[in-house]
Amino acid sequence: RPSGSGFVPLPAGSGASDRGLLCIHHEYTNDDLMFPDYPPDDPASFYTREIVDISMAAHGGSIIEVARTADGRWQVVRDSEYNRRLTPLATEMTLSGPAAGHPRLRTGEDPAGRRVIGTVNNCAGGITPWGTWLMSEENFNFYFVGENADPAETENHKRLGVPGSRSYPWGYFHKRFNIAAEPREPNRYGWVVEVDPLDPASTPVKRTALGRFKHEGCENALTGDGRLAVYMGDDEADEYLYKFVTAAKASGNRRENASLLDEGTLYVARFEEDGTGAWIPLVYGENGLDEANGFSSQADILIETRRAADLLRATPLDRPEDVTPNDATGKVYVALTNSKERTETDAVNPRSRNLWGQIVEIEPQDGDHASTAFTWNLIVRCGDPAFPAIGAEWHPDTGENGWFACPDNFTADAKGRLWVATDQGSGWNAASGSADGLYALATAGDKRGTARQIFRAPIGAEVCGPCFTPDGTTLFVAVQHPGADGTKNFKAFERASTFEGVHKQP
Repeated sequence: RPSGSGFVPLPAGSGASDRGLLCIHHEYTNDDLMFPDYPPDDPASFYTREIVDISMAAHGGSIIEVARTADGRWQVVRDSEYNRRLTPLATEMTLSGPAAGHPRLRTGEDPAGRRVIGTVNNCAGGITPWGTWLMSEENFNFYFVGENADPAETENHKRLGVPGSRSYPWGYFHKRFNIAAEPREPNRYGWVVEVDPLDPASTPVKRTALGRFKHEGCENALTGDGRLAVYMGDDEADEYLYKFVTAAKASGNRRENASLLDEGTLYVARFEEDGTGAWIPLVYGENGLDEANGFSSQADILIETRRAADLLRATPLDRPEDVTPNDATGKVYVALTNSKERTETDAVNPRSRNLWGQIVEIEPQDGDHASTAFTWNLIVRCGDPAFPAIGAEWHPDTGENGWFACPDNFTADAKGRLWVATDQGSGWNAASGSADGLYALATAGDKRGTARQIFRAPIGAEVCGPCFTPDGTTLFVAVQHPGADGTKNFKAFERASTFEGVHKQP
């Protein structure tokens, strides 16, 4: 299922808008829709090594060259030297940064702790100024099975939901996904992967300096002194917002940036009730991140980023997903998708049992992404404004088809408008009563907070990964898992989707 996207112009560094590389995540598979004769009541009996390998090969990501023809249509360049697949079945990747080679990343198949086969559950990512693709590993816990064989990792696994309640049965055919055989293998997932789309022979690299959690989004911006700031959400209820700032400046020579993301400072956000906030550094030896609290090195902090953030009293949020710096306004926008589990509220999470989500606007101090201080506000509270009890807040000009629920992925255009893709999941019927889509949201001026619907997806699908060409004339979006979510609530269909229903209808 395609998720997230990025556009890298061709030739490299040209800023061209008629030819380039699309970088597309394949977040997960819906095996019940992908394979015929799938038994929903007994899926374990269905899988074979061949079926598992097909499922694994469908995960990961793709790089494809696209070009606009004379009549304005876009086509895939099928014989492009750049076209490439990255999968958890066969693509070798390396680990770099402070956690690379640490004993907790070593396994029977990789005793050095520096080589990983593949990446999984990749959600929203980002493109760096030098044209590399950042792939974020999100719900990697789904792919592990078994009873943990290493008591030292028990709490670490628990904090990240390993093994997953919705696990794919890969571990019964590939022992690296079975924590009874390889209990440290989960520590090799949950990272940001940097891929060079312009070099098809390059090896992707998992950058451990950016922390390990359920990553959503890796959008980035240059600081005032030329370093790179990478913003990341941890997509789960009551998790945190992060920022990584490189130690060195980004170079105009892309080769000199090859290890830029291996050194820097990882921060977690704390939101105050008065509309101020701070980025707290996750650094070994500071703020209680030391041996007294179970951290023996920076590597431990990066492997257990969530636990480190807990100790720093970071602010739990309503599922922080995509985070997008807006170059036109100098501000940063955070998608808080929803939190049905929330009972206690605060200023940045103002609603309990929040089915609809909200969008946070962050203004870095002095307009500098390197700053550790910021102010913040909620630009909108999502949901239907026609029902006051929901507590939605929009500009009054937002019409009955303009408001939305469950913001997920963003991009910003040259005029500062925010383009919002939504993901209500199977709960669309309760959140909005209609399908997901893409919306344009004004962020400044007298129309600030006004939303307009641009595109609507099929029922059961989400829209994700919006990205523009450099000239702003083409917007690419991914439509993910059509027919998969909540089809039982769709009148005139009112049943679960199946392979037969999707593929064999006249």
